[in-house]
Amino acid sequence: MLDFLKARNRSLTDTPGAGKTGAEKAGVGKTGVGKTGTTARQGKAAVTFATRLSFEAVSRRYGDTLALDNVTLDVPPGKVLCLLGPSGCGKTTLLRIAAGVERPSAGRVLIDNQEVAGPNRFVPPEKRGVGLMFQDFALFPHLSILDNVAFGLRSLTKAQARAEAHTALERVGLGQYAGDYPHILSGGEQQRVALARAIAPRPGVLLMDEPFSGLDPRLRETMREDTLAILHETRATCIVVTHDAEEAMRMGDQVALLRKGRVVQTGTAPELYRAPKDIFAARTFSDLNEVASRVEGGLAATPLGTFDAPGFIDGSEVIVCMRQGGMRLVKQGDGVPGRVLDTRFLGDVGLVELAVQGFDASIFARVREADVPAPGTEVGVRVDAGSILIFPAESGASLAAS
Repeated sequence: MLDFLKARNRSLTDTPGAGKTGAEKAGVGKTGVGKTGTTARQGKAAVTFATRLSFEAVSRRYGDTLALDNVTLDVPPGKVLCLLGPSGCGKTTLLRIAAGVERPSAGRVLIDNQEVAGPNRFVPPEKRGVGLMFQDFALFPHLSILDNVAFGLRSLTKAQARAEAHTALERVGLGQYAGDYPHILSGGEQQRVALARAIAPRPGVLLMDEPFSGLDPRLRETMREDTLAILHETRATCIVVTHDAEEAMRMGDQVALLRKGRVVQTGTAPELYRAPKDIFAARTFSDLNEVASRVEGGLAATPLGTFDAPGFIDGSEVIVCMRQGGMRLVKQGDGVPGRVLDTRFLGDVGLVELAVQGFDASIFARVREADVPAPGTEVGVRVDAGSILIFPAESGASLAAS
C-alpha cells in the first residue's frame, strides 16, 4: 500500500514536456499572472496533445485469482472510455496497470503505439505522461489549495508552476481559494481541486477512478458535465472507472463493460443499450421483466404476446426480457388484464407493480408520474415489441448462480 501511495503521488509529477509552461507547449505564448494571482486567460483549460492508449491481451493474476483475463481495448486520442462493471470485475486493476502502479502478468500497454508495459519494457508512472484522479481526492491538508495543484509541476520553476496552477484553478472556478486550505472546501470543491491538479501537468492520458461517487446526485451531475467540458478543451484521452451505467452512458464516447476480469462488450452507449450482447449487459443498462419461454417455429410465446426469436432453433429454452419502460398501461378491456398492486414515486416517472394474467410473479412498469394509477386499479397491459430482448435461458441461470 505504501508503494501504491508513493506511485500515486509520483504519477502527478514530471509529466513529459513539463519543462515548458503549458502555454508554451500549446504554442500560444506565455500566460501572465497579475498582482491578484489570476491569469490573463481565465475560464479555459490549456490544450495538450491527443494521445492514444491501448491494451493488448492484458491479464493480471494474483496467485490463483485471475483479476484480468485477456483484455484488449483501444482508446483513440482525445476520447473518453468508461470502464463499467460491478465491484471486483477488474476495472481499477486495469486503471492501475495503465498508470504503471501495477505490472500486467501478460500482454502489453501502449501509449501512442509505444510499449510502456509488457514483456520488453516497463516505463515507470512518472515517465508516462499520465494523470490520476482518485475517489478520495488525495489532497494534502498541510498545503494550500494552490500548492496542492502545483505539487505535480516540479519540472517547472516555482513561478511557472504557480502560474499553471492558477490557470487550472481558474478553469474549475476556484481561483479565489488559491491561498486557502482544503479543509474549508465542500466535497464538490475538493473534487474540483483534484481535477485541477490532475489537468495542470497537461497529461496526454487522464485516469479517473470513480471520481464522482462521493458526491450527492445533483452535484455529481454538475461535476460530470464540467469535467467533460474540461476534457474536451484539453483534448486529453481519458478512462473513467464507474459502476453507474447512467454515468457511463452520459460520459463515455465508448463504454467497456467488464465482468469477472473479462470484457463483455464495448461500443457506444446506444449500441450497448439497444443491442446488448448477453443478458448481463441487458440487465446492466435496463430494468427488465424476465419471462421464461420456449422457441417454437422461430417464435417465443409469453402471456403478453408472441415475439420473433431470430437465431434460436426450435425447442430452445430462452428468457424473454421486457424493458420496464416499454410496458404500456391501457384501459381495462384492452391488452392483457392486470391489477395495480403498488406504486412507487421516482420523480419524473413512477414504478408500478402489477399482477398480470398469466404471470406467477409481479410485473413492473415505468410510466410518467402523471399517469400512475392508484393501487387496486384494473388496467390492461401491453408491451412494445421494440423493448423485447431474448437470450438463452442458461445465460440467466449461470449469472444467478455466480
